[in-house]
Amino acid sequence: MNQQMFDQVKAGKGFIAALDQSGGSTPKALKLYGVEESEYSGEAAMFDLIHQMRSRLIKSKVFTGDRIVGAILFEMTMERQIDGIGSAEFLWNKKKIVPFLKIDNGLAAESNDVQLMKPIPELSARISAANKHGVFGTKMRSVINLANATGIEAVVAQQFEIGKEIIAGGLIPIIEPEVNIKSEQKGQAEEILKSSLIIHLNKLKENQTVMLKLSLPNKPNLYQDLVNHPRVLKVVALSGGYSRDDANKMLAENNGVIASFSRALTEGLSAKQSDDQFDALLDSTIQSIFNASVNKK
Repeated sequence: MNQQMFDQVKAGKGFIAALDQSGGSTPKALKLYGVEESEYSGEAAMFDLIHQMRSRLIKSKVFTGDRIVGAILFEMTMERQIDGIGSAEFLWNKKKIVPFLKIDNGLAAESNDVQLMKPIPELSARISAANKHGVFGTKMRSVINLANATGIEAVVAQQFEIGKEIIAGGLIPIIEPEVNIKSEQKGQAEEILKSSLIIHLNKLKENQTVMLKLSLPNKPNLYQDLVNHPRVLKVVALSGGYSRDDANKMLAENNGVIASFSRALTEGLSAKQSDDQFDALLDSTIQSIFNASVNKK
């Protein structure tokens, strides 16, 4: 493991950029970026365009390691290049931003009010590829829709089971059991989730470290025990559909938690903007998320 990357994530002066939209969410991400589906044909063209978008973000003069701790990449992005250098290598070597890899294959059908992850038969190959590209950690997402203790325990158990394989492969897993922000039982689900996470964290060995990516909780500082847990390197928050302003406001109320925003990071950016316009908006966005991550109430 790269100790310099570990220390940078632990210090956490900034936030983690989530640039890992997959095939299912890419058309929506492109549309928000001002690229309509009528402007491209086929999956190959779609992924070329999203790589152009991500490359523009990463190469921007304002996208740097002094405010951005790390960035989560989609597998196809990791395997592509930016200016002739692998994307993950570019992030670390040129920007001093710690690279992470999204490793899940999406969500299974709902059962017990949750969606587990689909099987990941490619896991060992992805861990190997991530190590080859100098990636520090991984990310995998499940979804909790209601306060169903059986379902929530199944989500957490699956996350930790796969997480241990990732740790054995030399990487730090970001465990992401997202609580649906539209759930009428969001607060209750978060309480159950916290209890389940603590039970599984307490079972980890001293050489097993994870990160947690959680929905912004209804109750500020609900996850303080997780932030302080010796087996947790960092707790990061997803925006989950909240606007950037709302997400930043909630994040600022949670001590020790930094952002790992996707849509809230790219909100308002457009393919039609000049580089100066693009950089100016991205700069103010990065600063607002940085402030919410670092300057707590």
